[in-house]
Amino acid sequence: MSVSLRLNRKGTKDRPYYKIVAVDSRKRRDGRYIEQIGTYNPLAEGTNYEIDLEKADKWLSVGAKPSETVNSFIRKARTAATK
Repeated sequence: MSVSLRLNRKGTKDRPYYKIVAVDSRKRRDGRYIEQIGTYNPLAEGTNYEIDLEKADKWLSVGAKPSETVNSFIRKARTAATK
């Protein structure tokens, strides 16, 4: 089973809200996921994402592949954590 870290869309029309999840790569975008590791709200001002770096590192260590967007959130969270 190949695991990927990607966004799972929630919310209503014109009011998107995303969960950052670990999911089997063969599942559909909004299908069942293994574990939620964060959230992303594109309508919020400032820092509009939250991510649990411990969970993300756990999944990356076992071979999960992040999407481009999730990878950028992980990089931003790591730089913010080091400051």
